[in-house]
Amino acid sequence: MQTVAVIDYGMGNLHSVAKALEYSGGARVLVTGDPQVIREADRIVLPGVGAIRDCMGEIRRLGIDALVREVSQDRPFLGVCVGMQALMETSEENNGIDCIGLFPGRVRRFPADMAENGEKLKVPHMGWNEVAHTLDHPLWHGIPDQSRFYFVHSYYIEAGNARQVAGRGHYGVDFTAALADGSRFATQFHPEKSATCGLQLYQNFVAWDGRW
Repeated sequence: MQTVAVIDYGMGNLHSVAKALEYSGGARVLVTGDPQVIREADRIVLPGVGAIRDCMGEIRRLGIDALVREVSQDRPFLGVCVGMQALMETSEENNGIDCIGLFPGRVRRFPADMAENGEKLKVPHMGWNEVAHTLDHPLWHGIPDQSRFYFVHSYYIEAGNARQVAGRGHYGVDFTAALADGSRFATQFHPEKSATCGLQLYQNFVAWDGRW
């Protein structure tokens, strides 16, 4: 049976991600911080919640940044929420943080004065929102364009390479909801909180061979 390693670096909703992956079937799911176990896994997931400073502090302390660069090159790899933001070059959060740098671009805070239809928009962006597919990618299989996913974030990704943007959302501003490059995919939304469409994405990830 295929194995999926959910990287445990002390930050993130690890067990809800693991449960959703297990529910999707077809793989043995391991929540682990052991570099050897991660290296031996067939697929890797990097989750994350909270402040990017704390996430990157633990990622660097444990050497997860170098490990992510290594294992994401040759097998399916998925970043989720702050796990996606950690893959960028930099983040404006916490007065500026250098991130792992797998994807060009930066993480920016939603403007404080956003409004639509005469109503002020709250930050964080929290709740269901539509995602437009901008790439024909295997992880969108069985998921209709403009499907709704669940978001919780105060910061959004400004991609440095438009050809890597796999999905877009809108909340006051257009923002990158998903990125794709080779065997790497990442989502700003939480698939494990996104009902049927989120479970379908995890199922697609478990079935994906890393090519598209």
